Amino acid sequence: MEAVADFSTLGALLGLVIAIILIIKKVHPAYSLILGALLGGIIGGGGLVTTVNTMVSGAQSMMSSVLRIMTSGILAGALIRTGSAQKIAETIVDKMGEKKAIAAIAIATMIICAVGVFVDISVITVAPIALAIGKRAKLPKESLLLAMIGGGKAGNIISPNPNTIAASEAFSVDLTSLMMKNIIPAICALIVTILLASMLSGKANGLKVEDSDCDTGENALPGFLPAVLGPLVVIILLALRPIAGISIDPLIALPVGGLVSTLVTGNAKKVVEFTEFGLSKVIGVSILLIGTGTIAGIIKASMLQYDVINILETLNMPSFVLAPLAGILMAGATASTTAGATIAAQTFAPTLMSQGVPALAAAAMIHAGATVVDSLPHGSFFHATGGSVNMSIGDRMKLIPFEACVGLTSTIVSVILFLILG
Repeated sequence: MEAVADFSTLGALLGLVIAIILIIKKVHPAYSLILGALLGGIIGGGGLVTTVNTMVSGAQSMMSSVLRIMTSGILAGALIRTGSAQKIAETIVDKMGEKKAIAAIAIATMIICAVGVFVDISVITVAPIALAIGKRAKLPKESLLLAMIGGGKAGNIISPNPNTIAASEAFSVDLTSLMMKNIIPAICALIVTILLASMLSGKANGLKVEDSDCDTGENALPGFLPAVLGPLVVIILLALRPIAGISIDPLIALPVGGLVSTLVTGNAKKVVEFTEFGLSKVIGVSILLIGTGTIAGIIKASMLQYDVINILETLNMPSFVLAPLAGILMAGATASTTAGATIAAQTFAPTLMSQGVPALAAAAMIHAGATVVDSLPHGSFFHATGGSVNMSIGDRMKLIPFEACVGLTSTIVSVILFLILG
């Protein structure tokens, strides 16, 4: 395959490797990605001017996603600060009971993430509830954390979260349609999560939940109906496009849901406080996406995508395999679902569509693939989730293969659905 590119494959890959090393060395991920992009472009033979222009262009391509993510902070902030997310989780766990605690914890985390709370915040929100019920039911921390992480992964691929927004933007597909496309893979991932977490619950040498792990503080929570009303408004607004042909952009739907949640829970006077809190939760991922855009620009303008296609053709593998494979590799490299899905989608969207893979199916497969090895130790998700249950790094690492099985399940199902339905 002949193609013209500004940078070599070696340069793009070395830039990504440099970024990974810097992230592991605790340099801020955004700066790591920017420096990796700069060095990768220069090593790749693009020259300083071309490299910088490509980095700027790549960062500019992320602006629509960044705007939507920043406004989504209004919803996330409202759900967290009003206690709505905690109320939803507690209600699910209480209704299902201790005998079904693992399933209840997984479903609660899945739903909270699916309605627009970031996956790491979803785990942190459910963790105190999970630890309390885990202590009563004598469930080990490994089982509890896997249930939350797996549930979060399942919810993440059907949510209006940054990764979904970035993938939909790259492929120019409707956000709601992309969320709906992965419903069946998400359910399958949830089932596998419950099975694996239940298996871990029988470990004789599992980590016990101690009294010091449990948060005994009582917070005044809203009723269940006010708690779910904000997310319901978001779902209804986003669903208007496929149902009635009325397009409500997430830029509007997400903050409207947040304001509704704030008002119906009796916190009208705290709107500014909650929005500022929400912004503080999304500003990090917004900055990360700008850094991600710089290296995505270099990779997209390199020979990498053409060389990968040539390898697939040499191995007689179908072109659609590129979608899940790109999601898996890029998320593993960056230890981030958002960064991985963004780089993979930005880089390979034109190639996949030119090869005849439908945009919606390709976006869904990349998105699912980005949840397989996104929780490696050089990313923040690994440490945030381990810290939520007071788990050591060594014990936290033992869960990575189980998490990968959950993500791999949704990826395989997403690919199967593409092969059956197209």
